[in-house]
Amino acid sequence: MRIKIPKNHPRAESLKIREHLVDAFQEGIVAPAGLIAHGRGEAFDYILGENTNPPARRAIKAAAAMLLTAEKPVISVNGNTAALVAKDVVNLANRSGAEIEANLFYRTKLRELAIENLLKRAGAKRVLGVTEKTSARIPELGSERRVVDSRGILSADVVLVPLEDGDRAEALVRMGKRVIAVDLNPLSRTSQKASITIVDNIVRTMPLLVRSIDNLRNCRVEKLETICQEFDNSENLRRCLKTIQEALARLAAGEALSLR
Repeated sequence: MRIKIPKNHPRAESLKIREHLVDAFQEGIVAPAGLIAHGRGEAFDYILGENTNPPARRAIKAAAAMLLTAEKPVISVNGNTAALVAKDVVNLANRSGAEIEANLFYRTKLRELAIENLLKRAGAKRVLGVTEKTSARIPELGSERRVVDSRGILSADVVLVPLEDGDRAEALVRMGKRVIAVDLNPLSRTSQKASITIVDNIVRTMPLLVRSIDNLRNCRVEKLETICQEFDNSENLRRCLKTIQEALARLAAGEALSLR
């Protein structure tokens, strides 16, 4: 049941996103567990002040440089990502030359087709991972996310994995791929194992990543490679944790969180 959200509601934007995910769930795009995962991430976003903080901006810049220097970048898309930022995914793919591949933990043919249709309505010309050719396997991975497209994730050198599960992120790194994660939880295995982790809400990250790609497009390859090499994911995650620690300290001191 669609509810009317007052424009002056202090949580209006957050409630709109929730309602949008519920609609996507009813359309077969988002899995039930995806709703739970969103709520977990939203809790971290509260603490982060619902802002893209400096560590996230550093990671976004490094991620843009990594995508621009990749030989075969791929954007992996699950239900939540498709529901929330389909147009941004397509924009990013167009600007970075990346393929788009649907890859699901709760995999059904109907969900694959629903996600493909949503992405194509957003302008995608091709979505991998939804045909019988999706028969390649990621070694040592037991979930349905082990099933990948040989034209996409299997042969990619850089994989952007928004809203990822840690098992696959770790497996992709073991395969020698560079992994860019978007995860509001800096403590997750995905965040810890990725090459670059953007600790931010995907609805803010994706437009900023597109903008960063545009800003860096004319840079020399040597400069882009330097940006990647100088980025230290472990150190950046420590800065994220410090941001969270400082926010919690302010709360403990009786200050209110500054939320949009």
